[in-house]
Amino acid sequence: MNATTELPCANCGARLNFSPGEQTLICPSCGSENELPPIAEGPWGGDAIRELDYHKALADMLSPSDVVEVETLPCPGCGAEVTFDAKTLAEECPFCATPLARSAGHSLKHPKPQGVLPFALQEREAKEKLKDWLGRLWFAPNGLKKYAEAGRPVSGVYIPHYTYDAQGSARYSGARGDAYYVTKTRTVMVDGKPKRQTYQERKVRWTPVSGHVKRLFDDVLVPASDTLLSQADQVEAGGHSWDLSALEPYREVYLAGFRAEAPTVSLNQGFDRAERTMDAILRRDIRFDIGGDEQRISHMSSRYDAITFKHILLPVWLAAYRWKNQPYRVVINGRTGQVSGERPYSAWKIAIAVVLGIAVAGAIGYAFALQQSGQL
Repeated sequence: MNATTELPCANCGARLNFSPGEQTLICPSCGSENELPPIAEGPWGGDAIRELDYHKALADMLSPSDVVEVETLPCPGCGAEVTFDAKTLAEECPFCATPLARSAGHSLKHPKPQGVLPFALQEREAKEKLKDWLGRLWFAPNGLKKYAEAGRPVSGVYIPHYTYDAQGSARYSGARGDAYYVTKTRTVMVDGKPKRQTYQERKVRWTPVSGHVKRLFDDVLVPASDTLLSQADQVEAGGHSWDLSALEPYREVYLAGFRAEAPTVSLNQGFDRAERTMDAILRRDIRFDIGGDEQRISHMSSRYDAITFKHILLPVWLAAYRWKNQPYRVVINGRTGQVSGERPYSAWKIAIAVVLGIAVAGAIGYAFALQQSGQL
């Protein structure tokens, strides 16, 4: 994986950038458009997104063509592993704006990406989303408004993820609860006199059960980096999952002009997270299999076979900045434009709002007291 692929412009020879949403390459020097190079044919036809064997990868038995070694710079501020251009000597981390020096770089080996979700949102559109988001923040410091109006740069970064496929199954034991109702009577007071009243009391009849459920899991998605884990739900388009059906077979051309973060989560760590997701789904399947009105699961033993995975890249625009020496970042989904982020608050603006709120409440209370006394 190379996040700064050098593709020369056919017109002037300058390095081309991938143009989001247009499926073309744009020259930043002369502005000419260049078509994407054709897909190179390989042993699998070159146009399919393949699944890789999970256990072979853990045993370091993948084909050399399925593994890549990249030069990365580890960020001391947030821990991100960011790939860099060989000509770049110093840069800011796109995740937290920490200065980076190339002398701190090292090599990182990981499975080659099998798929990529190309950027659909242009940089200018991402800047507009950022400006609008920052401009609508309540109790933000005045300097933050200036930051928004200055049109600060955003960085296009591909975030690594794993998807897992598996044949899941689970054996269970528990109990099925079937509700029934018993008619009972009680004494209630009506107009000061006792009166007998009947009512229905709900009870549950429990029956021991055991069984076995199966489910085929496809593309269980987990981040292959913890850099943006706290914002993962927001980055996934406001609670909606990434459109993995739009994945393209990995090609370096999609990374031209962008950066990519290398995986920092191991394959087995990623599968542990996927397993928690799959276990929750199997537990739901067990409740459905038990049936009845209520269910109890006293034991569940899950198993996953035929495990395969893909390393894929998902696009985000990042704006990282520092305010009073504290790092903040805003993340913009590179497909949908959904914005989520961290922001500072102005203490004096909050204090003024509190004082004004107390003053307004006091004035309303005073007016109400005058009205009650007949003086208003």
